[in-house]
Amino acid sequence: MIRSLYNWTFSMAASPQALWALAFVAFIESSIFPIPPDVLIIAMVLATPHRAFLIATVATVASVLGGLAGYGLGYLAFESVGRPVLELYGKDAYFADFQARYNKWGAWAVLIGGLTPFPYKVITILSGTTALSLPVFIVSSIVARGLRFYVVSWLLWKYGAPIRVFIEKRLGVLFTIFVILLVGSFGLIRYL
Repeated sequence: MIRSLYNWTFSMAASPQALWALAFVAFIESSIFPIPPDVLIIAMVLATPHRAFLIATVATVASVLGGLAGYGLGYLAFESVGRPVLELYGKDAYFADFQARYNKWGAWAVLIGGLTPFPYKVITILSGTTALSLPVFIVSSIVARGLRFYVVSWLLWKYGAPIRVFIEKRLGVLFTIFVILLVGSFGLIRYL
């Protein structure tokens, strides 16, 4: 099933409504869809390199808006379903502790989820569930998703088709290593 969704998403890149398809995929991927918009971005930039940065912009804006939908889903579902269940079992204090810890590091969670292969949708919903500061969520999402989509688009614009395999197989790993080094360096600075 995932492979057929991947193929469908890739085939959308050739359509005249590709930007709308990209916006749709980027939006729903941020809360429920399993295929990342990178698949469309790759095909679209290879087909129309002169539109690389427009494509990155559309993906970023739609992804952040979709992230807000995921945030709303987490917030509303928790308030209507999650909180009453926790209260019924007397576990709401445990959630309050988790919420405080998550919100302390929430910007990092959004950055990590937005840049790495970790599903961004999990972070958007969890951010709503814990009521992470909305401005922190939005800024972190813009930075993470923008960086991810602009780097992919720039690489394809600059190097064309030969870089495609690298992006599909290794860029997620490189973003993950980058985030680990970034977080690790801040941790190191904190203890020096």
